[in-house]
Amino acid sequence: MPSDAMWNPAMNVLRAAVCSLLLLQAFLHPSTGLNVCMSGSATSCEECLLIHPSCAWCAQEDFGWGRTLMSRCDFVQNLYKRGCPNRFVEFPTNSITVQQNMPLSSKGFGLTQEDVVQIQPQSISLNLRPGEQSWFGLQVRQVEDYPVDLYYLMDLSLSMKDDLDTIRNLGTKLALEMGKLTSNFRLGFGSFVDKNLSPFSYTAPKYEENPCNGYKLFPNCVPTFGFRHILSLTDKVDRFNEEVQKQMVSRNRDAPEGGFDAILQAAVCEEEIGWRKEAYHLLVFATDDVPHLALDGRLGGIVQPHDGRCHLDDNNEYSASTRLDYPSLALLGEKLAENNIFLIFAVTKRLYVIYKNFTVLIPGTTVEILDQDSKNVIQLIVTAYNNIRSKVELTVWDQPEDLSLSFTATCQDGKPLPGLRKCTDLKIGDTVSFNVSVEARSCHPHGTDHSFTIKPVGFKDRLQVTVKYQCECSCTQVAQINSTICSSIGTYMCGSCLCDLGHLGVRCECQEGEASSIHIDTCRESEDKQLCSGRGECSCNQCLCYESEFGQIYGGFCECDDFSCARHEGILCSGHGECHCGECKCHAGYIGDNCNCSTETASCIADNGQICSERGNCICGRCQCTQPAAFGDTCEKCPTCPDACDTKRECIECWLFDSQKLQDNQTCQRLCKDEIITVETLKTDEPGSVLCLYKTDNDCVMKFTYSEHANGKSILTAIMEPECGGGPDALMVLLAVVGSILLVGVLLLSVWKLVITIHDRQAFSRFQNARSRAQYEMASNPLYKQPDSSSFGETDLFNKPFNGRVH
Repeated sequence: MPSDAMWNPAMNVLRAAVCSLLLLQAFLHPSTGLNVCMSGSATSCEECLLIHPSCAWCAQEDFGWGRTLMSRCDFVQNLYKRGCPNRFVEFPTNSITVQQNMPLSSKGFGLTQEDVVQIQPQSISLNLRPGEQSWFGLQVRQVEDYPVDLYYLMDLSLSMKDDLDTIRNLGTKLALEMGKLTSNFRLGFGSFVDKNLSPFSYTAPKYEENPCNGYKLFPNCVPTFGFRHILSLTDKVDRFNEEVQKQMVSRNRDAPEGGFDAILQAAVCEEEIGWRKEAYHLLVFATDDVPHLALDGRLGGIVQPHDGRCHLDDNNEYSASTRLDYPSLALLGEKLAENNIFLIFAVTKRLYVIYKNFTVLIPGTTVEILDQDSKNVIQLIVTAYNNIRSKVELTVWDQPEDLSLSFTATCQDGKPLPGLRKCTDLKIGDTVSFNVSVEARSCHPHGTDHSFTIKPVGFKDRLQVTVKYQCECSCTQVAQINSTICSSIGTYMCGSCLCDLGHLGVRCECQEGEASSIHIDTCRESEDKQLCSGRGECSCNQCLCYESEFGQIYGGFCECDDFSCARHEGILCSGHGECHCGECKCHAGYIGDNCNCSTETASCIADNGQICSERGNCICGRCQCTQPAAFGDTCEKCPTCPDACDTKRECIECWLFDSQKLQDNQTCQRLCKDEIITVETLKTDEPGSVLCLYKTDNDCVMKFTYSEHANGKSILTAIMEPECGGGPDALMVLLAVVGSILLVGVLLLSVWKLVITIHDRQAFSRFQNARSRAQYEMASNPLYKQPDSSSFGETDLFNKPFNGRVH
């Protein structure tokens, strides 16, 4: 999609106009049987505009004069058809004005802070009419070679001693690796232990200077402290190495640490830490245990909640450690977001799930597994940085309560994803787009404007949105008080009379309580209906609706109310819409007769980033699986699906053999939450399990079964080691092949010889039989006489004269 189309206000207004027109046609369709504008029986232009965004008001003086079913409040097309000139029609619409629209930058190096732009546009103004949706687009791009500030916050409790030894030369190596990603890198260092109070730490006098006193394994350590800022952010990485080498571990009493105190101070002490506004802020939190949370301080007698402020003394130590409670997760998330800080939890494997749950509650955080001695810390930081740069997530600040927002993300595949405000699997320099739907649900006094901010997590860039409400009619500015048109007892405004208290009528010509039997039918919707629908009194030929403890009764015939709509779990319109004349008018982001169906799809996103794992559809915020045998909240469970073995194979490789792509980008722990059991002998006859086989890179065969337990867990049972057969002997194979060929040849020759022998014998037998028959025939023939060769010799034959006769 071209970039201009995303933010062009003309395009957005056009789209809003088209949607409004379609909505208007729906209301005008005969099948509805209800004109929502006229059913409201609005008595003023402002009331008319509040009924529905499709309603307009005719301010012409003689329009619809007299008490008829005609109303000044109607659809704008109806007003034109009924003869209201265009100049008298009050019909304000939404509009969008782009106030600042600098193009996106490509690189961050060599530019000043003001020159680098990662979100477009930067400022817009919205004029909104209640109930009418508007759309605007924005684009986000993470520029290449952007400055990076990294603050390494380390747990220096006694259990982290081996980790401290590992990172003593971290600065040089880390700067070298980060130099491949950015040319402007700075590094800082801080440490923490816990509050120096019982029961968190050892407070007896003998432990005051040395908490390790009496501890045989490590008898000497420094006094316990809450948080200590050691090195401000600097590009001189040798300073980092020097300061780290000076550090010594300390000791606390209980297992949890005071790390959240340290995180908050590192986030809010902007000047002391040295955070630059024009850089990415990375806060690496390295620990091997769980943190203390808000209210834990009461165990030590601390009842004052954390104030979210910086409390570093002249020695750069946290001075309020024993006075303020630990911060809450909400406060921590708020301060991290305010200062555009990405928090990286570097924790040991046994703590992964705990800190993973924290990342759900604190936007802009990620968790990586740290080796027991922190040997993988450099790769961990580089991987976490790449993961952070591979996603863009929008947050909204200071959103007015009466404003509904809905997001649609368009990521690299170009497919719109309704309900999502996040794109993942991005490369640095990629541009992603978001379409934002905004709707005002109420009005504010004239001149009251509101604003809110849309901001990518961890970015300094933001989109400032100013909102003005379109709730007033221009005709109200020329109102005539005590006008003669209104019998001098009312105000003529926008074509109608606003009568003084106690007077009624089109021209305020009646007093309350008066009624004319001649025109009493004007209070009846039809002949078969009750006067004022049985919910009001007819006074001066107008219906005065009763008050109700359930809500408001209104309409020209008191036929409408705001409490007779569909409910969900006892809540009118599910709390996500307004009841208008028996129908729920849903807020943005909700649909359905009772507005209980959410159009958000965030709850349908599976761990692999796909909607319903590509095995179902997201309906009303829940996955409805379409793939046979698929189940689970996001259709992620499907033992008999064709791709089940392929999906689980990656988890087997990741967890058991530390290989394959999931391990490479540190997503194994996020995507593979199955329980993996290793056995020596695999049982393949268990009911409900599927046998999976695959060939490994070294030509071995790995076997495992996949099943779903009744408690909802996915169970993978795998053999401990792949089955690998011995390699074939080439000589034996060659001899076997040659021997087979010779054997086949000999067999063929034998068969041929056998066939020839049988054939020859059969032929000789036939010859012998024929010869025997010939001898028999000569011996037994009476006409045959043996020739006599002795009486008729050769001499006689030639010497005897021939007389021409033959005997």
